[in-house]
Amino acid sequence: MITDKKMIQKKMEAIRVFILDMDGTIYLGKNLFPYTHDFLNTVKATEREYYFFTNNSSRDLAAYIDKLHGMGIDIDKKQMMVSTHVILRWLKKHHDGRRVYVVGTPALRKEFEAHGWILDEEKPDIVILGFDTTLTYEKLSKACTFIREGALYYGINPDLNCPMEHDTFIPDCGSMAKLIEASTGKYPEFFGKPSGKTLDYIVEETGCSPDQIAIIGDRLYTDIKVADGSEVTSILVLSGETKAEDIDTSDVKPDIVIEHIGELAKLL
Repeated sequence: MITDKKMIQKKMEAIRVFILDMDGTIYLGKNLFPYTHDFLNTVKATEREYYFFTNNSSRDLAAYIDKLHGMGIDIDKKQMMVSTHVILRWLKKHHDGRRVYVVGTPALRKEFEAHGWILDEEKPDIVILGFDTTLTYEKLSKACTFIREGALYYGINPDLNCPMEHDTFIPDCGSMAKLIEASTGKYPEFFGKPSGKTLDYIVEETGCSPDQIAIIGDRLYTDIKVADGSEVTSILVLSGETKAEDIDTSDVKPDIVIEHIGELAKLL
């Protein structure tokens, strides 16, 4: 684990692309961090690339691009990666034509429909659990029933909490999965960070070799763990969920630790 600035600077020489988490890394809730633009501008100035990857499956791609635009960050569509697209690509390869029951926001349901999936609330083949800020007891009850009846069960992102302003959190997809597990005894395979399927997706989308990629985020068990066992460099920022004292007690260790991406900008 590297914290020395000179060593970090040396490590960055091989990096050609940065994959940035969003909440807790470039902004918190609705508030963009004051150093975010400086970091992004520095990446461009050094002829590197940056992409955004969010595990938050409650919104569609357009919503995130619009949110960034509202913060003065304009990107191409290819620069926005969402955990939803990791599972959609995998499902297309392995379960094409199946009917799905999606526990998720209207935006998530529309995303599945837009990719050709038939939404079924009576007898689906697959239950998909997303970060559902419109969650109801009826949705949970149906999901549990379908799972007990033998439907395949997948989760989009394993995050337990979603960070908000003023150092507060709301329950995320992983917490909802724990509730369903308590009722059914079933826990889903997840496809967002830290799934190896996400790492494969990132390598494929960027066209870079793993040793040229750095993943930056504020969560040890998702953003940092996704790089475990690979040549991808993991960079933990302390601007979101994880605090410095959490690192010592975690089995997941980042390659690099910095306070925030503003510090990293000075080392590129």
